[in-house]
Order: sequence, then structure tokens, then C-alpha cells
Amino acid sequence: MNTISTILPMFKTKIPVLFVLCSLLLTSCISNKRITYLQKDKRDLSLADDSLIHYSLPTYRLQFNDIVDIQMKTTIPEMNAVFGLSNPAESGVVNSQFSNSQGTGDIYYMTGYTIDQDGNVKLPFLGKLKIMGLTLDEAEQLVTKKLSVYFAKNAQDQLFVRVKLGGIRFSTVGEFKKPGKYVVLQDRMTIFEAIAYSGDMTLEAKRGRVILLRQYPEGTRIHVLDLNKRSIIKSPYYFIQPNDQLYAEPMRIREFGTGFSAASILQIVVTSLTAIALVINLTR
Repeated sequence: MNTISTILPMFKTKIPVLFVLCSLLLTSCISNKRITYLQKDKRDLSLADDSLIHYSLPTYRLQFNDIVDIQMKTTIPEMNAVFGLSNPAESGVVNSQFSNSQGTGDIYYMTGYTIDQDGNVKLPFLGKLKIMGLTLDEAEQLVTKKLSVYFAKNAQDQLFVRVKLGGIRFSTVGEFKKPGKYVVLQDRMTIFEAIAYSGDMTLEAKRGRVILLRQYPEGTRIHVLDLNKRSIIKSPYYFIQPNDQLYAEPMRIREFGTGFSAASILQIVVTSLTAIALVINLTR
């Protein structure tokens, strides 16, 4: 009887602590399902392993604050002298200088043309041209049309105009290992490439709820993406566009400040039980 009366109060004292520890075990461990990208969907056979997935590529139209690289070339020396155009034979020197400058920062900011709030770029001799809302091909045709009026009809085929985006600029904020603003000198990149540039997401990031702020000619729209599902590959947001902003929300687990794996949770439990036993022994 005396033994029971001695153990019962100790057991009652431990019940709340054990309840809290069990709750931590159930709620504070992040499962692989919450952090795994591109999980299978058995109901969608088009996303099965080894299947050919067709992309959804929306037509990109130029927007405010885009930087475009506009190159105008001709083989006519007289026109080169008037417009300051380059000869294709000299392009090797230009390309060499450009390749040496790629690692020094955003070269297109210095050499490209930024679209202003009115949608215009200011070109030498041609003045302001409104290209916002146009595709790259449409912008190229517009520049060619404006420039060709200075050439004789039989010489227009010696004029070369190319309009390209000056790289892809995007930002990542929130639960990324290396959040920041990036410039990638390529024509196309996926959202996972953008995440890779940012060092991947942290374990606490909500991969099932990533906020994408995308700029359109008429303004900005907010899209919510689920990167846990393979269906992201077929969405129009799989490819990053210039001026995209990605925000990764944190999970609620960060509010508790507890472990993120079974090993770390077990360590917390063992430490807590050790502390409880020590307190009980000291108070006897």
C-alpha cells in the first residue's frame, strides 16, 4: 500500500509531460511527403515514369522594366558609318568581349535597352519605339521595318536585326537557403532551376504552397504553386519568366522550434526524461 501511494503521485506528475512529448513526436517531425518534389499521381497516367510530358509554354510579351538586347548589323560600310552598326565579320571580336564579361555581373544592364513605363525603348537614330506587349519576333520585325526605310530596296536583305531578352531576372525570398536576386543568361529556365540557383528550399519550406508573383503588361498577379505534385510540369508556371518573384512560406513547425527529424525528436525526448528524473530525485 505504501509503495502504491509513493508511485501514484510520481506517475500523475509525469502524465502532462509525457503528453506534451508525445504531441511533439506527432506534430514536430516533418514527413518526406511534405518535402519531396514531383510526387506521383496514380490517377494521372500522363505523368507516369518515362512518359513524355508536353509543356505549356505561354507566349511571352515584353513588359515594363524588361531589358532587351537589340543587335543591328549590315554588310554595307557606308550604312555602318552612318548608323554606327557593326559588320558581321567583326562579330567574333564582339562575342569574345561579351563572353569575357559574363561573369562580371549583369552586362545587359549596361549594353541593353530597358523598357520604360510607357513601354518604349530609345534606339540610336530611330528614337523611341513602343515594344511593350509585343513578342520578341514582333519587336524584331518592328525594328527591322523602322530601320529598313534608310536602305535601298535591293540592299534591305543585307540588314540583320536580332532582338533577345537580356537574360532572365528573378528573385527568391523566404525559406530558401540562398534567397536573393539572380540574373541567368539563357532564354529559358524552369522553376526548379531557379530553386537550384537559390540553394534549394529549407526543410521548413512549404513546397505545397509556393507563392509566385508574376508580372504581366497590365500588372502583377499572384499564383499559388504546389511543387510536391508532378502536375507543375504541365502548368504555365513551370518556366520562369523575367521579373518573377518566388516566395516560400515557412511551416508552422518553426513556431515550436523543435526538431525536424525522428532522430532530433528522440534526442529531445531523452533529454527531457533525463531532466524529469533528475528533478524527481532531487525533490525526494
